[in-house]
Amino acid sequence: MERLKSHRDFVNVLKRRRKVGGRDIVVHYLVTGDTQDDQTVSRRLGLAVSKSVGKAVTRNTVKRRFRVLAGTYEHNLPAHCDIVLRAKPSAASASFQSLDDQIARAFDTVARKAAQV
Repeated sequence: MERLKSHRDFVNVLKRRRKVGGRDIVVHYLVTGDTQDDQTVSRRLGLAVSKSVGKAVTRNTVKRRFRVLAGTYEHNLPAHCDIVLRAKPSAASASFQSLDDQIARAFDTVARKAAQV
């Protein structure tokens, strides 16, 4: 999964206000209309883990978990999709299994909602 790198990309996803929430995470998503080349899949991931989650070590642990889990369930997402995973403060104390379940559920919901549009 590629990364969202620029501030403009983050803002573009967050302004659309399409989101799926869990107990410890919020998934903001934007399905782009890049159907020019259907053979290339461009799913991009951005992470938003604020200082309210904890100190740097804790935030980096949460980000590492998010990256691993997003890569695991990336196949559930539409082909051209930008995702921003935002951590709630409770994500710092959540178990890996709990985050795993929440991200799996959220990505399935994103795929279902994207198919409806």
